[in-house]
Amino acid sequence: MRGCAMLLLALALVASADLCRGEGIRSAANPIRKVVTMLQSMQKKVEEEGAKEKELYEKFMCYCTSGSGDLKASIAAAEDKVPAVGSDIKASEGKLEQSKADLKQAHVDRDAAEGAMQEATAIREKDAKAYADFKADAGANAAAITKAVAAVEQGMAGSFLQSSSAQALRRLAQSADEDLLGDEDRQELVAFLSASHGSDYAPASGAIVGILKQMGDTM
Repeated sequence: MRGCAMLLLALALVASADLCRGEGIRSAANPIRKVVTMLQSMQKKVEEEGAKEKELYEKFMCYCTSGSGDLKASIAAAEDKVPAVGSDIKASEGKLEQSKADLKQAHVDRDAAEGAMQEATAIREKDAKAYADFKADAGANAAAITKAVAAVEQGMAGSFLQSSSAQALRRLAQSADEDLLGDEDRQELVAFLSASHGSDYAPASGAIVGILKQMGDTM
């Protein structure tokens, strides 16, 4: 709008200058010429500015047209990706929940395994102690039988019957099962080990030695 007004003003001044020249006012020719030249220069600048403004306007409109299309395309592409992104988020959430469940189960399994290991360790320790006790008893019983056989064969049954080995052997005879000692042999052996007369029991020493050796072989 400013450029158009200046253009009209310039045209009016040019027309006025031409009118003055037609009437023969020659004395003012030089100043008017200067004004005309100035106005023509202003007209040229206005036209150039108008051309630049037109060019800028056309560029702006082109940008608006193409930019709007690009923006719409970007929006459409983003909208197309929304369902896929939503699915990915749901899948990730599902994997996270599964991972949490697996971790929880792993803790449960670990605790169960630790409990089973502790229980197995306790059983092994108990079995080991029972075996050690059995081995110790078996060793003591075998030693007692060996001592008893040697004492009877050497005619020293009386001194053996006063020892702790004789008492341990008597307890073994009383508690032994039938696979180790039959009832008749048990009674005879217990009677021998319970006797206090020692050498007076010599007539049965051969049978006693046989029973003791049989027990030692069975054990």
